[in-house]
Amino acid sequence: MTLNGWIQILVYCGIVVLLVKPLGGYMYRVFNGDRTFLSPILGPVERGLYRISGTSEREEQHWTTYAAGIIFFSLASFLVLYFLQRLQAVLPYNPAGMTAVEPSLAFNTAVSFVTNTNWQNYGGESTMSYLVQMAGLTVQNFMSAAVGIAIAVALIRGFARASAKSIGNFWVDMTRCTLYILLPLCIVLTLVYVWLGMPQTLGPYVDATTLEGAKQTLALGPVASQVAIKMLGTNGGGFFNVNAAHPFENPDAISNLIQMVTIFALGASLTNVFGRMVGNQRQGWAILATMGVLFIAGVAICYWAEAAGNPLVHALGIDGGNMEGKETRFGITASALFAVITTAASCGAVNAMHDSFTALGGLIPMVNMQLGEVIVGGVGAGFYGIMMFIVVAVFVAGLMVGRTPEYLGKKIEAKEVKMAMLAILCLPLAMLTFTAIAVVLPSAVVSMANGGPHGFSEVLYAYTSAAANNGSAFGGLSGNTPWYNITLGITMLMGRFLVIIPALAIAGSLVAKKTVPASAGTFPTDGPLFVGLLVGVILIVVGLTFFPALAIGPIVEHLAAINGQTF
Repeated sequence: MTLNGWIQILVYCGIVVLLVKPLGGYMYRVFNGDRTFLSPILGPVERGLYRISGTSEREEQHWTTYAAGIIFFSLASFLVLYFLQRLQAVLPYNPAGMTAVEPSLAFNTAVSFVTNTNWQNYGGESTMSYLVQMAGLTVQNFMSAAVGIAIAVALIRGFARASAKSIGNFWVDMTRCTLYILLPLCIVLTLVYVWLGMPQTLGPYVDATTLEGAKQTLALGPVASQVAIKMLGTNGGGFFNVNAAHPFENPDAISNLIQMVTIFALGASLTNVFGRMVGNQRQGWAILATMGVLFIAGVAICYWAEAAGNPLVHALGIDGGNMEGKETRFGITASALFAVITTAASCGAVNAMHDSFTALGGLIPMVNMQLGEVIVGGVGAGFYGIMMFIVVAVFVAGLMVGRTPEYLGKKIEAKEVKMAMLAILCLPLAMLTFTAIAVVLPSAVVSMANGGPHGFSEVLYAYTSAAANNGSAFGGLSGNTPWYNITLGITMLMGRFLVIIPALAIAGSLVAKKTVPASAGTFPTDGPLFVGLLVGVILIVVGLTFFPALAIGPIVEHLAAINGQTF
């Protein structure tokens, strides 16, 4: 580790923190229905969309209606994206002549993009036409991100309102998020990326002749626009197979920094939206501080492990960090930082191959996802994920002092705790169950590139990534098989809908409750004590759940490497 590396990390953290309050304030005004500087331009468009869809900004919904809207919208999105892939051979904007996508892969990809996972069992430049990339994948990058943010805002209303029946209107929240937040920011980001050298074209692929005289086809396309939303919306699905390691998706250190900042920007700012909506911004800062503690700890371990390098290489008398699988344009610091950011934020974009990280370096991205990606998390998803742990934490605090747990004046009772635990436990259920089956099923074992604990880590990482709606992968696993396409798709659905439905149920329960005035016995939830309690609860719950699996994967691999054994 170097001083320069830590300066890079601290500069990144400083930029994100500086964005939280202004961006959070803007998002608060958008979802509160207040006038913004874009209202004169986008207001008529917004109202026109409401007239076409038959809804109204004054019409609010019960939590069950809100949830039903999300489910039916997601189902329609899945069907459209599935059939776009199956029919792409006969659809326009297909200059490379891509054939129809195989059914199990089309299912996996459609589920992946609808659930904001963007797991890719294919090479984008060799599988998907321009039409599918734009009208299918890029559109779902916007829609799935907007759905996640809408759910977070609905949950916030559950804490902010009292004696009410509704938590907002899903169609209004999704429309406002897309029109006023995602689209404007992505237009600006696209122009910046084009300026930095990313392609943005509908022209055909370009043939070039190498110095050796060989012919090489350079894949081009509408890259910059997809990169803008894949990072801002924490989607992660790349236009190219190697994602942000490709120079057309990530030309230099400046684009790399911008992409890392945009991954965290909206998720971190939602904590400020929460503070504003509940009338106490210190509450939002306390949640962000919890995320920050876990994030810095993860970065420190991952950076240390990669900077320390491989002990087997050191045994040969070669010093230095682990550069395997990393771009020399970014180096160890930016690669380790990017890996922690993308798995803390359920983005899944990568600028280095996690399969080539050291055992402990690869452990941290995996643990980030097993935490439920509550460290900022996906846009919206990270916020409602950490709120589930907050419900558990205040319940534990209430037990310790012998009184009914409260949070922001709302009593946390059995229903809320049960729903929170359902949301928390559904993730390990999917991750561990499918991993256990895959490592003994012959048709699944053949997809593993490595044996021993590293091969086990490849499979565990895949199902962890799918359930956490992340989408990154240990590149050694060959996932484009019927088994992995179908089971990973099921895992993504579990990780998305078995979390959002309990979250909305909690919102519906809390919004109807009265607010209880704070008293001398009220546990403060906006200070360091609460931050420490919340960090402890998260680590204990996740540690007890996943330590046995991690022990036979990356941990034993690290110990084996120290003793001169590799896999």
